[in-house]
Amino acid sequence: MTDQQQQRPRWYARSQGEIEREFAVDPAAGLSEEEAARRLSTHGRNELPEAPPPSPWHILATQFTSLIVWVLIGAALVSGLLGEWIDAGAILAIVLLNGLLGFLQEYRAEQSLAALRTMAVTYARVVRDGTRLNLSSTELVPGDIIDVEAGDHVPADARLLQAAAFRTQEAALTGESTPVEKLSAALPDSDLPLADQRNMLFMGTTVTGGKGRAVVVATGRVTELGRIATLMTAVPIDPTPLQRRLEQFGHVLLALSLGIVLVVFGLGVWRGGAR
Repeated sequence: MTDQQQQRPRWYARSQGEIEREFAVDPAAGLSEEEAARRLSTHGRNELPEAPPPSPWHILATQFTSLIVWVLIGAALVSGLLGEWIDAGAILAIVLLNGLLGFLQEYRAEQSLAALRTMAVTYARVVRDGTRLNLSSTELVPGDIIDVEAGDHVPADARLLQAAAFRTQEAALTGESTPVEKLSAALPDSDLPLADQRNMLFMGTTVTGGKGRAVVVATGRVTELGRIATLMTAVPIDPTPLQRRLEQFGHVLLALSLGIVLVVFGLGVWRGGAR
């Protein structure tokens, strides 16, 4: 067992009474709005970590980092030095037009992704001040009492307090394709893998049957899904096979161009010496 696993609270091993005392919450009344606001300021919004979107200037600059683009710019400069202004202008126009089109495509794609993230915000049934409310899942805090039933997406990591014929699909998190039967009793084992924590609900999984009531124990980046998302955002994105091939082609093109320049230069020197 790793140090990180040892540091995680084993909510599945605690009794319902211990959970209620730990989060200072009454399952029937839930948190007060005042206490929920205080915890929200402490723990932050219930959102997964994401890499910041690139700025428009960054998107534009990346259009001109390709080796092929620099070869074309070099060709335009050589044409200009030789007085071939029309050729130089045509090459630069092609480079600029290609960069502009690439920028527009990537910028629109980023805007579309931002719109999809906004549309994907889910809602949760939360008990606060004794009243059941429909709130954005981003407003959930540790200690919130949530009601979940078949068809719901689990909005945060939570410990079940009540469960009736309750099942969840956890394939996205554990790889187990079979729905998991859930229960509300404590599991005394001191070291259970996620797939065996049958009284726990995990953010990003889906309820496939029954209904239940649970207390939120973790939100945002400290959920199991949040830990995975944090690791993913820290891993650099490798270039695609097409990008690698284009880069290789750029190197070959650059080598050929330099070779031709050297041959032409050598011929010029030889002819000058022959005279």
